[in-house]
Amino acid sequence: MNQPVPLDLARLRRSCSECSLRVLCLPAGVDADDMRRLEAVVQRRKPLARGSVLFRVGDPLGAVYVASEGSFKTVVVNPAGEEHVLGFHLPGELFGLDAVGSGQHRCEAVALGDARVCELPFNQLAAVAARLPSLQRQLLRIMGQSADLDHDHVEVLARRQASERIALFLHGLGERLRRIGRPADEFLLPMSRDEIARYLGLALETVSRGFTRLQEDGVIEVRGRRVRILDARGLQAAASGCEGGDLPPQSRRSQA
Repeated sequence: MNQPVPLDLARLRRSCSECSLRVLCLPAGVDADDMRRLEAVVQRRKPLARGSVLFRVGDPLGAVYVASEGSFKTVVVNPAGEEHVLGFHLPGELFGLDAVGSGQHRCEAVALGDARVCELPFNQLAAVAARLPSLQRQLLRIMGQSADLDHDHVEVLARRQASERIALFLHGLGERLRRIGRPADEFLLPMSRDEIARYLGLALETVSRGFTRLQEDGVIEVRGRRVRILDARGLQAAASGCEGGDLPPQSRRSQA
C-alpha cells in the first residue's frame, strides 16, 4: 500500500493556494484543512527540458499530471517508427488519464518546451477525493473534458478538407486558451507545424499552405509560431467548411 507523501515545505515553495492555476485544478469551497491534504499529495517535479519524456507506453499508472508551466504532447509510435500525435496538453489541463482504465499508459507524454508539472499520485488522489465530494466532482468533470477532447480530435480527422481541419484546430486551441485565462485572439503556438500535421493527419506542406491560405484570406496573421486571429467569424466559418464567411444556421444561432 502506498504511504502518504509527506509535506515538504522546501520542495513546495509555491503551494497550491498560491498557484495561478488553482481555480482550474481545484474545486471551489475547499477549506484550509482540505487544502493541506491536497498539497500533501501533490508532488512538483524538477523542471523538464524540451523533449523530456514524462511517461512511456506500458508504464504503470502511478500518477496523473498537470503542467503548471509549458505544454506537452501525447504520442504513439508505429512499428515503422512514425510518430502520431494524439493530443496537446496546455497549462492547467490534467493528462495521463489514458492509463486509468487498463492501469498502463498507452502513449507517451513529451514536453514541447521547458516545462514544470504537478504530479498527483493516483491512489492518494483517489483517497483524498473519496473524502472530498467537491474534488470528486471536479475530477469527474475533468475526465469528461478529456473525453470531449478525444471526440473533438475524431471530429477533426473526419473532416475531408485539410483547410477545415486546420481552421478547426486553431479555433479549438483558441477556445482552450480562453478557458485557462489566456488570450484567445493572439497566441504563441507551443507546437511545431510538423507536430500539428501529425495531429491532423496531414502532410507538413499541406499545413503550411493552409496557414498561408488563411493569412491571404485575412482570417489570421502568422509570424513564425505567433498567430493572431483577425476574423474570428471567418475562422469559424472555415472550420465549418463554409465559403465567404457564411456560417451554417446552428453556428449563427450560437453566435447570437
